[in-house]
Amino acid sequence: MIEQEIEILITKFFANNITNAELRRLKLWLENDKNKVLFQEYVDINYVLEQSKRVNLIEKEIVWRTINAKIKQKKSYLGYLKYAAVASIILLLSIPLLVKKTDNIITPLDNKIIDNNIKIGTAKATLTLEDGSNIVLEKGQNFTTDKLTSNGEEVIYNNVSVEKSSPEIKYNYLTIPRGGTHSIVLNDGTKVWLNSDSKLKYPVAFIKGQSRTVELIYGEAYFDVSPSTNHEGANFVVKSLLQEIEVLGTEFNIKAYQDDETITSTLIEGKVNVSNGVDDNAILQPGQQSIIRLSSNEKAINIVEADINSVTAWMRGVFSFKYNSLKDISKVLSRWYDVDIVFENSDVENVKFKGQLSKNQNIEEILILIKNQNHINDYEIKDNQIIIK
Repeated sequence: MIEQEIEILITKFFANNITNAELRRLKLWLENDKNKVLFQEYVDINYVLEQSKRVNLIEKEIVWRTINAKIKQKKSYLGYLKYAAVASIILLLSIPLLVKKTDNIITPLDNKIIDNNIKIGTAKATLTLEDGSNIVLEKGQNFTTDKLTSNGEEVIYNNVSVEKSSPEIKYNYLTIPRGGTHSIVLNDGTKVWLNSDSKLKYPVAFIKGQSRTVELIYGEAYFDVSPSTNHEGANFVVKSLLQEIEVLGTEFNIKAYQDDETITSTLIEGKVNVSNGVDDNAILQPGQQSIIRLSSNEKAINIVEADINSVTAWMRGVFSFKYNSLKDISKVLSRWYDVDIVFENSDVENVKFKGQLSKNQNIEEILILIKNQNHINDYEIKDNQIIIK
């Protein structure tokens, strides 16, 4: 049985109106393995029927594409259904489909029904050591030195401080390719999650009592910073493109891709000072987001209220689009699926789309959803390129 308080939190989580404090309470409850099982049972029983109503259009498109593919291949397909709640809909279409509820998202789980060579992103990165050597990190493969350990999904540096008399700071780089994601625990205990197509420069070890500085060379990263009180008052600084953020101990997200028009920094907890490297700076409060437009000559810092759930959705395995243009959405999809997306008609690039989609589904399911909402006429996949029509 799930206590009433937790049941309310779960409901608010899937309704996307949970507060940061409530989310921390839910995360704490989920640290217990038994609670994780209860949570999954709750999801399976209470949400599948409601969400099944939203997959009908996607199912139909997939079914007909599948039938055509199978006729050409002269093969038959037989599957099974996990959820009775969606069986009636799916059986009417004469094709099996599994459905999973995650963050108000419907995800067809059996990707074998779609025939393309585009792979879903996974944990992978390249670690560049201080001697210049490159180590490829992949999920399921371990790597260890006297300074760090890695399981292929996360790099953890030894928590050994360096005395102030140290002659120089040595740097490592963690580069996340398109189609990848990774996390890292820095020498001071700060944890960083890196999104696809990102690169972080950081010291192998921070010098005791001195400012802890890292650089997000490009990409997107979420920082959970070890408090300055644990490091003789030393602040934490993140540099990215034209921006610098000074931190005392907090959680925040930075999005600074080189092909985006803006740098956005979103404060989740704590307090940060954002500087544009010229003569402008701003203090962010929790829930606020700073925006620097790269196309502007002034590079002014604009402060707006942020949608925290949307900003941090990528860490939960979710694409969250809030009336984003298809051009911007194509950049996100290109990074995660490692594909090139081109538009036959440039007018289509400006079409707006709203929706939350799972990062664990085949990209073609996302394209079908966008197509069935009449945002695009059609699409075509050629090897590792998607043509939007």
